[in-house]
Order: sequence, then C-alpha cells, then structure tokens
Amino acid sequence: MVGVMSDKPRIVIVGGGFGGLAAAKELRGTDAEITLIDRRNHHLFQPLLYQVATTSLGPSEIAWPIRQLVHKRQEVTTLLASVTAIDTATNSLTLNNGAVVPFDYLILATGAQHAYFGHDDWEPFAPGLKTLEDATAMRRRLLVAFEKAELETDPDKRRALLAFVIIGGGATGVELAGAIIELARITLRNDFRNIHPEEARVVLIEAGPRVLPNFKPKMSAYAEKALKQLGVEVELGKAVTEVAAHGVVYGGTTLASETIIWAAGVLASPVAKWLGVEADRAGRVKINPDLSVPSHPNIFAIGDTVTSTTPEGKPVPGIGDAAKQGGRHAARVIKARLRGDTSPLPFHYKHLGDIATIGRSRALIDFGWIQLTGWIGWWAWGLAHIYFLIGLKNRIFIALNWLWIYLTGYRSARLITQDTPTLAGVSASPSAGSEPAGTADKPQPSSKAA
Repeated sequence: MVGVMSDKPRIVIVGGGFGGLAAAKELRGTDAEITLIDRRNHHLFQPLLYQVATTSLGPSEIAWPIRQLVHKRQEVTTLLASVTAIDTATNSLTLNNGAVVPFDYLILATGAQHAYFGHDDWEPFAPGLKTLEDATAMRRRLLVAFEKAELETDPDKRRALLAFVIIGGGATGVELAGAIIELARITLRNDFRNIHPEEARVVLIEAGPRVLPNFKPKMSAYAEKALKQLGVEVELGKAVTEVAAHGVVYGGTTLASETIIWAAGVLASPVAKWLGVEADRAGRVKINPDLSVPSHPNIFAIGDTVTSTTPEGKPVPGIGDAAKQGGRHAARVIKARLRGDTSPLPFHYKHLGDIATIGRSRALIDFGWIQLTGWIGWWAWGLAHIYFLIGLKNRIFIALNWLWIYLTGYRSARLITQDTPTLAGVSASPSAGSEPAGTADKPQPSSKAA
C-alpha cells in the first residue's frame, strides 16, 4: 500500500487538470497528507489545445509538469498512474501497477473522453481533441494532407485530401474551423508548387440549428457569419449518419474527405462504474449539493466527471472554470470536515461568461453584462487566456506569438514530428493509392447509423 505510514488525514486527488490542481491549491496549509494521481505527468491548458493542432503553438507552451507545479509542497505526493478500481469499503484505490492507495477523503477530477453516440467504430476515422497526443496527431494529419496533395495527380483524390471535415459546432469545432481555414489560405498559401492550399475546403457540420448553442442566438449568428466570411462551409441541421476512411455522409449528402475531426460530444470517465453509483447517459455521476457522491460523504466528484445544476436549475457547463470552482469547493468542504464542521455546504457555481475565437482576428465574448465581437473581442479573448496561463515566460511568449500571427498570419509550429510512411505510397500516377494519415495497414470499413 502507498502512503500508509502517516497518522495525518489522507486526501487523494485523482486528476491533475483544472479541478484537481485547484483543489490541491485550496488545500495548502491543511495538516494532511495529499496524494495527486494522474496518468500523465503534465497539466494541460486544454482551451488552447486546438492551437497546437493547427500549428500556432508548440506542446510545451500549453502544458507544465505536475511535479514542477507542486514541488514546493512537501505534503503533496505525485503519482504517475491510472486508477483501475475504487474500494469504498476499505477506502482505497487500486492503480494500474497493482499498488493500493488508501484515503480518508477522495476528490475525483478525472475529466471526460470522446463520445461517438454509440458509434465507437468511427473513432479511427474521426479522432477528437482532448490530449497533447491528440493535438500532435491532428497536426500531423493536417500537414500530411497538404503534402500528399502536392504529390497526388488524380483530381478527385486531391480534392478529398484538401477537404477537411469537422463534426460538431461547439466551441472546439468553431475554433478548429477558423484556424484550419486560415492555415490553408494564409500560412501555407505560398509554400507549395503543385497545389493551391487556399482552395482547401473546411466543412463544419452541426446537427443542431446553430453553431455555439451555449451562446445567445445573436452571438451564434455572428459566429456563423464570421466563419462563412473566412471561407468555412457551415452545414446546420444535418446529422452525420456515416463516417468512413475516405469521407462522411450527412443529411443525405456524401462528402469525400481524408481528414475528419470529431468535436461533437464527450463521455465521462468511468467514475460511476468504479463507485457503483447512478450516472446520466453521458456517464456523469449524479452528486449531492456539496459535490459529495451519494452514500459516500468522504468522496467528492467535480468537473466533467459529474452532472449538476445551478440554483436556477441550469446545468453547470463542462468548462475549465467550472472544474476549478468545483475543486476549490470540494477542498473547502474537506477542510471544514477536518475541523469537525458538518454543516451543509452546498456548491454555488458562478458563471463568468462564454468565450470563443474564430481565426486570428474574430472572437465572441459574452460576460452577461457585456458582449464583444470582432477584433475587440479577439483581444479580450487573448488577454483572458493569457491571464489564466501558468508562468510569466509562457504568458510573454504566447502573447508575442499571437501578436506575430495577428500581424503576419505566419504559424511557426508546422512540424511533422512522427514518421510518415504513408507518403511513400503516393506517386505521380493517377492510379497511386492514397491512404489517410495514420491508417496504413488498418481495415477501412464504413459505419452507418441505425
């Protein structure tokens, strides 16, 4: 067993994201032993993950080693591991290496994964964006598509290589669409000789009636107009019914594409299964008002792991600030319990606003009391993100990088860092095959909705 020698209360935090780190920070000064467990060694600033995928930023600019962030906290032990089970009878966790970690209090901040609405077989053809590995793989797919198009002489195959499909019109989908179209039409415009990157198609497909459904209808309308002005094809009210290796079917329309990106939904981590408690359709745990798990007052769940509502009855959104507020609240409840205070302490989420960016000079800011769009909104969006970054160096570097992109359109992180064996399969003959990046030697079945 790990960490059984101390007589102090043992607090275990699973997840080093926004919520987990906020909880650890709030617990500073508590006379307890804290164990922070994550399956990756870094904290990720997920709102800027799409900028790594679209070559604006490098991975190290939006991620920081967790050990570095807590190295001055002698009461905090960091473990690089995955949780495989929770035993509520013995108050202990089992890790993927078989180790057992006991706890007196547990905070679960394990986030979410991609959800394909019952079509998990679509994932190889339409990967999502949740991790640095996802971002670098997506960056590779985008850049390799242009490289393969440069070598391809078959017009139909070239058009498919230069067609980029994004499924889902939420913030991630909208931000990816704006960044990819500008990558093609501005950054890469003069880099090729046999193709014209500015002719690339970016198609954003949303099953609902508008993009950015969490924004006010007026703001959603602005986002749609801004996307179309950039050259993005916006398809609304059309559900995707088929995803295959070489294209998609939506609203009865077939579109050939070698690069398909999933931004349509998420599924909670298996916390509900670990605990044997009730969950909603997305796997999110239904919790008590103080964020504790029903029947387990010493176990708390926060962020994308749970489903909860505001005092007004609105669902708490799955965003970083909600996770941070939840992490701080769970830590405060634990501190109160350690003091012997058992009074009810319900969580009250305060929504600060919604923000999204479209390309290098347009954004939407809705703080309730003020709404900003256009370049003013873009600067406000940039300042808000820089404020929440960790470390002065990162703030300065990213601010200068964004300013350079704003002025020139040039993105410097255009590196294909993994092997590209599929490029060898493209020849200058129309009969040459063209497999999508990362799918060589894999079966290519299509999948249709029931």
